[in-house]
Amino acid sequence: MATQAARIAVILPCYNEEAAIAQTVAAFRAALPTAEIYVYDNNSSDRTLAVAKAAGATVRTERMQGKGNVVRRMFADVDADLYVMADGDATYDATAAPAMIDKMLDEGLDMVVGTRIHEAADAYRRGHVLGNRAMTSLLARLFGRSFTDIFSGYRVFSRRFVKSFPVLSSGFEIETEISVHALELKMPVGEIETRYLARPEGSASKLSTYRDGFRIARTIVTLYRIEKPMLFFGWLAALLAAVAVILAVPLVLTYLDTSRVPRFPTAILSTGLVILSALSLFAGLILDTVVRGRREMRRLAYLAQPGPLR
Repeated sequence: MATQAARIAVILPCYNEEAAIAQTVAAFRAALPTAEIYVYDNNSSDRTLAVAKAAGATVRTERMQGKGNVVRRMFADVDADLYVMADGDATYDATAAPAMIDKMLDEGLDMVVGTRIHEAADAYRRGHVLGNRAMTSLLARLFGRSFTDIFSGYRVFSRRFVKSFPVLSSGFEIETEISVHALELKMPVGEIETRYLARPEGSASKLSTYRDGFRIARTIVTLYRIEKPMLFFGWLAALLAAVAVILAVPLVLTYLDTSRVPRFPTAILSTGLVILSALSLFAGLILDTVVRGRREMRRLAYLAQPGPLR
């Protein structure tokens, strides 16, 4: 199917973006004239919904608060061949969308990430830059590979990615979950550098550096436990066993010298730690079998959808 014949949907999650949504819709309308533009309002208290309608977008609402909840609704409701997801704050360069789509089609990819290159000093706070680098490095260490910008909200998806992705997150950690989903199913993905612009006057970021950073770090660890239980519980078992050995060595040496065990509480604690270590190891083995079955089901759901267009 040719690019011109593909059904392209631009999906924009929004919360209080009255100052920027019209500019965002207009920019994507100019960059992708044949695309259907959807704005999903997430309980905005300003005129975001009315402004988006006036700009010509198809407007829908999601009452459950949080970006992850909005993405879940968008992926479920919107039917298209290609999906361009961005934020409604006019910070993502809409003119890069055709190049991202071309890369997806030319290389047969399931996701293309718009890696942010910030030109304005106030476009991307220093704390966010450092946090992004730290979390990207953590993700690479835990899952073996990563993206240059795991928190970018500017992405192009194939239909089979969108319709096979079980969105579990409720907030800003959704980008991390998307990245892990692609990595775990070994999907063909790519990246393109895109300009990251300053917000228009009157538009403010909803991201909290520390609160949302903590939630994202917790999400990465949780996904590691869910997706790689053998490693997670294996390391826990090894740690418990090591502590048990450290506690037991003096007891054994004392017993060899005196034929007595003078510190029964320590002996009981050491024994308990060994039992917990064994339980952790077997939990990892059992959950690893469960995860393999779940991964096979997700892979089958992914393959059941049409592949990238050519």
